[in-house]
Amino acid sequence: MTAVLPPDLSGGAVALLVAVSFFTSALTAAFALGGGITLIAVLSLVLPVAVLVPVHAVVQLCSNAGRLMVQRRAVAWRVMPPFLLGALAGAWIGAHTVVALPEATLDLVLGAFILIVTFAKIPKVAGVGRLGTALAGLFTTLLAMFVGAAGPVNAALFAKAFPDRQRLVATLAAINASQHALKLVAFFALGVTLSDYAGLIALMAASGFAGTLAGTALLKRLDERLFRLALTVILALLAIDLLRRGAGALLG
Repeated sequence: MTAVLPPDLSGGAVALLVAVSFFTSALTAAFALGGGITLIAVLSLVLPVAVLVPVHAVVQLCSNAGRLMVQRRAVAWRVMPPFLLGALAGAWIGAHTVVALPEATLDLVLGAFILIVTFAKIPKVAGVGRLGTALAGLFTTLLAMFVGAAGPVNAALFAKAFPDRQRLVATLAAINASQHALKLVAFFALGVTLSDYAGLIALMAASGFAGTLAGTALLKRLDERLFRLALTVILALLAIDLLRRGAGALLG
């Protein structure tokens, strides 16, 4: 058992993370988002800051790749080429740019942006052509490079573009998987190593795939209106929490 335990991490902590990986993967597979932010919040309680985001990126890549494999027939593949072009540009800019915005400011901006995109009447991403999709890829991938919070933004941007819940969830799996892969390329290029955490990552990936299967089964049974209501509520709660944290940090 010790072979799979990272340094200074107890068996109980490993069991907790494996269970949370199952739950968060099921949550994302069923409702398109919420799992990534929940997972990184729990990881932050037990992992060193230096490996927090890279470990999260690997686990999320595995989770999204598993969801993509299970739901691949529902993916709107037409959006991927322009999105990936924009994502590559965003990753390149992020890898060559130093951004030192205060975390509180980023929280406020993200929270406000998600609320606006969720509730305002804006053009559908799919309706603004390949250029709009490419710009979405650039913006959200650049965001992911710095704050790791692109999942809710992707969901907010694409929620109105795909009226079918299964197509939305599957397409977001492809989008998020590509972004996490690009983030990992950047981390490894910077010399980050995760060999001590390979066992933990493998266990979390396995439980995450099981969660994906459970969440996908739930997704197929959900009523479309219930799914849309749940998606809107989750987005709103995440945005309000970002605004709360940002305002709290600024006000002291």
